Amino acid sequence: MIISPAYAQAAGSAAGQASAAGSFLSIAPLILIFVAFYFLMIRPQQKRMKTLQASIGDMKKGDTVVTAGGLVGKVVSVDDVYANVEIAPTVKVKVVKATIVEVQPLGGKPAND
Repeated sequence: MIISPAYAQAAGSAAGQASAAGSFLSIAPLILIFVAFYFLMIRPQQKRMKTLQASIGDMKKGDTVVTAGGLVGKVVSVDDVYANVEIAPTVKVKVVKATIVEVQPLGGKPAND
């Protein structure tokens, strides 16, 4: 016999340990990709949504808003669900607060500077 039984048994247990380490190394890139997605995409989006919700909650008369449909106007009045927005000197529309994508406070930066 060329290989002794004791050597063959030791090689089998080493192969079992190597397969466990190999399976962890095959999963490690997936974990690394998930961590990168979290810090580069998910976390910044959550922070942005949190600040947007806070600014919509603090919205008051005179603020400039942009809706999801692209309307830009000044807030005339605000209630729990809706905001009345003046988009032209005599044109007022009622918009749902959930469709507002940007709020610029009163006295914000001028448009063409």
